[in-house]
Amino acid sequence: MHYRFLTLVFCLLCFCSAHAQTYDLVIKNGRVVDGTGNPWVYADVAIKDGRIVKVGSIPATDAKRTIDASRLIVAPGFIDVHTHVEGSLEAQPGAPNFIFDGVTTMITGNCGGSSTNLRTYFDTLRTQGISVNVGSLIGHNTVRMKVMKMAFREPTAREQADMEGLVEQAMKDGAVGLSTGLIYTPGTYARTPEVVNLAKMASRYGGVYASHIRNEGQNVKQAIEEAILISREAKIPVEISHFKVASKPLWGKSTETVELVEAARREGLDVTVDQYPYTASSTSLESIVPSWALADGDSAVLARFRAPVSHAKIRAEMLDGLAKNLRKNYDYAVVSNYKPDSTFNGLSISTINQKLGRKNNASTEADLILDLMERANLKRIQMVYHTMSETDVETILRYPNTMIASDAGVAKLGSGMPHPRAYGTNARVLGRYVRERHVIPLEEAVRRMTSLPAQRFKLTDRGLLRPGYAADIVLFDEKTVSDKATYDQPHAYTTGISWVIVNGVPVVENNQHTGQRPGQLLMGPGFEK
Repeated sequence: MHYRFLTLVFCLLCFCSAHAQTYDLVIKNGRVVDGTGNPWVYADVAIKDGRIVKVGSIPATDAKRTIDASRLIVAPGFIDVHTHVEGSLEAQPGAPNFIFDGVTTMITGNCGGSSTNLRTYFDTLRTQGISVNVGSLIGHNTVRMKVMKMAFREPTAREQADMEGLVEQAMKDGAVGLSTGLIYTPGTYARTPEVVNLAKMASRYGGVYASHIRNEGQNVKQAIEEAILISREAKIPVEISHFKVASKPLWGKSTETVELVEAARREGLDVTVDQYPYTASSTSLESIVPSWALADGDSAVLARFRAPVSHAKIRAEMLDGLAKNLRKNYDYAVVSNYKPDSTFNGLSISTINQKLGRKNNASTEADLILDLMERANLKRIQMVYHTMSETDVETILRYPNTMIASDAGVAKLGSGMPHPRAYGTNARVLGRYVRERHVIPLEEAVRRMTSLPAQRFKLTDRGLLRPGYAADIVLFDEKTVSDKATYDQPHAYTTGISWVIVNGVPVVENNQHTGQRPGQLLMGPGFEK
């Protein structure tokens, strides 16, 4: 009798345990696109303590909370490998433009510009809390500026050693690699050996080399070859940022630029690229001006702008650049954010020139560009440049080693006229290029946004829907997901992404931002506590 009683108690305990609420959250009835590129399958996803613990058939009774994902795609959270969120994320830790576009992880510090002290930067974000996961590169321009200011020369042996020391410290502080912006000052003043030696330091700590290459227009092939050379000599994986062909005479040549990357991979070099799915870029107005004119600090720059001989030389080089790109004027260059006069926002340089009653020619427009920069006290003037072809965008998108990236910061709703990529990059791929134009399949698009970038930046527990991985998950309707931001009306959040979960916590719930800040700081392989 005593034995039978104990057996009954044991069976009841087992029954209760089997039907206890073992999971924090279960996503049921969705079509799971797991990030590998494999076809979708119907499956449930169980989450506990911020991790995925099961993918398969899971009873709803086993969850504290259940999400019905009927008619929705369940995918890993999107990983944006190219962002610029220094300053803007601190101001808006909820990162709504990224979150509503399905981004759960971002890599910042791109194009050579990063926080100078990454340990302090990470501590700041950790203290205030953020809605997204963040990793950072260490920027070459930032490092060079700290050691050499705006000097237009090669570094001395001591300066090179000091820069290498800063890169080494950044890698120990958690950087995922080194970035360059070789069209921006002072990075543009660096020769290849300087960058190779810095990349070697990043490589020593398991980092990646991410490069805004030296030229994306007439000399784009040579610039790609330089990035490949750095990979070869530094023995480091290379990510070529916002891969494009931004020169009208070279439109259609993206097949050749992609082949350069693929040839490097056949050689055994680990080279990949990322892309934003638009025919316009966005960067500063100063990128139009010859780099030599921007050297040695603001007083020297202003002196060159004002002196008749140097001013004429600057203007001549600017006009030569126009001619080489088959442009008659600067109507392709649109002001995004001009603080001295916000009425210029959204207008092209040509339109502003006419608005001010100036002579209608390229020479006067070149003068206007220098005037605008001087009036802004040489502070950054953000622009949108319409320089690419749709054919090249699609060719690059078809390349299997192309990731999706926004090249954006945390946008302030209603402020300025930013590039629409700040709001709708991932939705544009899913809506325009997957659903409407059939450029790549859905599963492949998700792979480019998830497991491929996770692999590139060694985020070993993200980018896939697998047990043990971080519960970064996006739920969206493949039939309605759309980017709403346009060049004329850029401040519009993505629609069709109804749930965004970061480390197991819903940050978007039924299309509403919850205000939660479960984001984590993602440290590179060289991190030392």
